[in-house]
Amino acid sequence: MDEIDWSHRLIGIKGSRGVGKTTFLLQYAKDYCGTERSCLYVNFNSFYFTEHTLVEFAEDFCAQGGKTLLLDQTFKYENWSKELRICYDRFPELHIIFSGSSVMRLIEENDDIQDIVASYNLRGFSFREFLNLQVGTTFPSYTLDEILRNHVQIAQGICQQIHPLEYFQPYLIHGYYPFFLEDRNFSENLLKTMNMMLEVDILLIKQIELKYLSKIRKLLYLLMINAPAAPNVSMLSKEIETSRATIMNYIKYLKDARLLNMLYADGDIYPKKPNLVYVHNTNLMHAICPGNVDKTAERKTFFYNALHACHKVNKCKYHLDFSIDQKYHFKCEAKPEVGKIYSKALFAVDDIEVGNKNAIPLWLFGFLY
Repeated sequence: MDEIDWSHRLIGIKGSRGVGKTTFLLQYAKDYCGTERSCLYVNFNSFYFTEHTLVEFAEDFCAQGGKTLLLDQTFKYENWSKELRICYDRFPELHIIFSGSSVMRLIEENDDIQDIVASYNLRGFSFREFLNLQVGTTFPSYTLDEILRNHVQIAQGICQQIHPLEYFQPYLIHGYYPFFLEDRNFSENLLKTMNMMLEVDILLIKQIELKYLSKIRKLLYLLMINAPAAPNVSMLSKEIETSRATIMNYIKYLKDARLLNMLYADGDIYPKKPNLVYVHNTNLMHAICPGNVDKTAERKTFFYNALHACHKVNKCKYHLDFSIDQKYHFKCEAKPEVGKIYSKALFAVDDIEVGNKNAIPLWLFGFLY
């Protein structure tokens, strides 16, 4: 909430299913509006909108003194972007904050609102946010430059209060999605959420026929159990029984749904084939392969997910793992050998609480947001 410029009259909150978009809207109502009746939360699941338009509703709301509309599940309303534009132009006193799937292209594909909407991405919990919730701490976030300059002092300060490694593995298994706080089986809930991403966020929004769902599910599974790896598009097209171009489209949709990440060399972008395909976050890895997650893959997946929220992440050309902002070159590795000499490369090292010189604790990159 601190990152958003609330003065904008039209704000879009994007995020993958399960990261807490509905809770975010309700929290906004509580924190900024209290019990004022000028603020209203509306979910497009309501059958009311089968007979009434959003514009009609907004007009009635404004006539009764309404000032802030919080719209949830926006993608379920057919003409959402056109009518948001009409509302924006017709009701200058009205603020609209709406949530949308990460698959929706709020700016790139919507001429109606691209010049008026402020779009933000709601991420899953960082390791820092997970710790603050679990332990009741108030650790601040740090920029990448602050971590690179002062990682020893920062880590020592944190370790004086807690032992972060006690909480790091639980975070990798179940800490990214807020529903770990609910009294339900986390893995079952996450698998259900993943299937909803495929069935609703991809099939419905991208208007793909239901008969292709099994192909997309199989593709996702094959990519996840081998990740991180270079996708063999020819082999996948034979396995899935569809064209190479369709495979690349499906990978892009899975990336937009925040199920996968694509890692490119600097200068390369989609539709070129990615150098490597990653699982989006480590919780998904544990849901797909419970008890059988490769530690090296887990380490790299956490690092990529933590960094790409605020930085440009590319494949590194120096036989390392990642290039960050075309400036820093990282390798993710296990506990370093005693006396190992570090070069100019930076190392994100697992299983250490405090680093040394170029060796930075892997968990500390969970404090970037």
